[in-house]
Amino acid sequence: MHTNAITSCLWFDGQAKEAATFYSTVFKSSKITSENPMVVTFELNGTKFMGLNGGSMFKINPSISFFVTCGTLEEVNEIWDKLIEGGKFLMPIDTYPWSKRYGWLEDKFGVTWQISIANDGGTEQKIRPSMLFTSNQFGKAEEAIRHYTSIFGDSTTDLLILYPDGGDHAGKVMYSEFQLSQQALIAMDGPGVHEYTFNEGVSLMISCETQAEIDHYWEKLTEGGAESMCGWLKDKFGVSWQVVPSIIGKLMSDSEKGGRAMQAIMKMRKLDIETLTNA
Repeated sequence: MHTNAITSCLWFDGQAKEAATFYSTVFKSSKITSENPMVVTFELNGTKFMGLNGGSMFKINPSISFFVTCGTLEEVNEIWDKLIEGGKFLMPIDTYPWSKRYGWLEDKFGVTWQISIANDGGTEQKIRPSMLFTSNQFGKAEEAIRHYTSIFGDSTTDLLILYPDGGDHAGKVMYSEFQLSQQALIAMDGPGVHEYTFNEGVSLMISCETQAEIDHYWEKLTEGGAESMCGWLKDKFGVSWQVVPSIIGKLMSDSEKGGRAMQAIMKMRKLDIETLTNA
């Protein structure tokens, strides 16, 4: 199975282009790669994102935030100052036991960012989706990492720090780093009371070359979860995924076939490449 690209998808109420344009001014080596009234794709320092103008049905919340590590304090401060404008902090930018400079904020579009100086002395700016297991998902982060790394090729668990024995949260995941198909992610258990858990506001989109790959991810990720429409599903932890053929962008932008392909998608749960191509 080849390495499947994973893209973070952000659900907006008509603000996808505005958000993508704004983020491109905040992060280095950033660009908008494609746009239409429904979808804007963009890259922030090599990390792929999709902005979806889905309407007011779902709201982004902090259960999946984006963890930004920077090489210098100046870079941390500069990114923080730009993103906090019109937004609010969830944890103020400060010195913490785990970082010389760290803060967590919600920007003016509702997307949440954790910004930190790299503890390992690295100088490369990195942006990684970060999952927080809260409420009824609290304590399931380690199980989720094991589940995901068993499903995706090119997967590794690079760091797993548990809460120490004897404390309230012993054995739960304090912080972890893992990779799925070479996409770096972070997962933590979130103790305490949180008014949010995973939803469709932030989903992860898997791009598949073949129908066999679509079938594989669909079957494994819906196990204990739930199928939704148009290639969307929820896994057993409540995380939303989209499993899509890699040719979907080409099909949708085809002036002759695009409309028919869209109508075919609207009728499907799991997407079928042959049906879409023949639409």
